Amino acid sequence: MKIKNFSLDGTNNLKFQLSDYVGKKLVIYFYPKDSTPGCTNEGIDFSNNHDFFKTKNCEIFGISRDSIKSHENFKAKYNFSFELLADTEELACNIFDVIKMKNMYGKQVRGIERSTFIIDENGNIIKEWRGVKVKDHVEEVINFLNA
Repeated sequence: MKIKNFSLDGTNNLKFQLSDYVGKKLVIYFYPKDSTPGCTNEGIDFSNNHDFFKTKNCEIFGISRDSIKSHENFKAKYNFSFELLADTEELACNIFDVIKMKNMYGKQVRGIERSTFIIDENGNIIKEWRGVKVKDHVEEVINFLNA
């Protein structure tokens, strides 16, 4: 499935535009919230394996609804080697259909369903994981790219 072009602000003053990455593979992962345990572990796992992704001509981007300021602090605290994109208006969240109703402390809330997408060099989704469990997830992504 072809993804329509979108733009988001990112850490390190990045003005992300999907169309700028034609010719590269992308791992775009959506996560609920900066500095929470699962999101931190997922970011660390992607960051620790960043060199592998580079060998596959593949860039990594993490997306949540948090602000750039929150992203900058999160990225700096854990020294992530890739950029985080702020989707405060839920633009990319809607394109990838990752906003779901979730239960939090017995209440229904709208939130990001942890999801990962691999986009090929032409802007098509070639693999998606929804309802991701953090443990061993990055390994699954690596195995897919190695297949």
